Amino acid sequence: MHPDPTFGWRDQQALRAFVGAQRFGMLFAQTPDGPAVAHIPVVWLDDRRIGFHLSRGNRLAKHVDGARALFVVNGPHAYVSPDWYGLADQVPTWNYVAAELEGDVRALPADALPDLIDALSLDSETRLAPKPVWTRDKMTPGLFDRMAGAIIGYEMQVTDWRGTRKLGQNKVPAARSGAADGMAAAGDGAMAALMRETLTRADAV
Repeated sequence: MHPDPTFGWRDQQALRAFVGAQRFGMLFAQTPDGPAVAHIPVVWLDDRRIGFHLSRGNRLAKHVDGARALFVVNGPHAYVSPDWYGLADQVPTWNYVAAELEGDVRALPADALPDLIDALSLDSETRLAPKPVWTRDKMTPGLFDRMAGAIIGYEMQVTDWRGTRKLGQNKVPAARSGAADGMAAAGDGAMAALMRETLTRADAV
């Protein structure tokens, strides 16, 4: 995370909501062959546990059970041109929103895997309304169980939360507004909106 405390983001409820909205990120852990990463969807199982699965062939699958791991989620990000600030002697930078969750991972028993898959799919399917929700009941009997044998379910107990909202808060309001206008003109309305939020309220930490 960014070392400048101006950009620090420590609100666990907001971080949880951010991870739940993005619901996809990178899981990092150490293996005997060095560090490895898996790109995975996740779902909150409760306020402090995320659930996910890995292919049995994934490099991390044999090593993550019982391991300390880091889950990273990236949100909106964008290049910031110095010209947008309206100030002299500025330099290019990058604005971004990101979260890191750290904790201990354990493999779930095989009989818990169907419920995990149901939770992961339902979390995304409900966002597709009015499309009818997909469920595994739509599959040929027995096929889901055979396919599920190729993956392992896990949960991470989150103990450490870190976040960054680097949105130009170290700039004076006029410069921040100018950068947001430049960002919007460049076609990145999402980042521009986040930057403008910092002008109307104290940025949430």
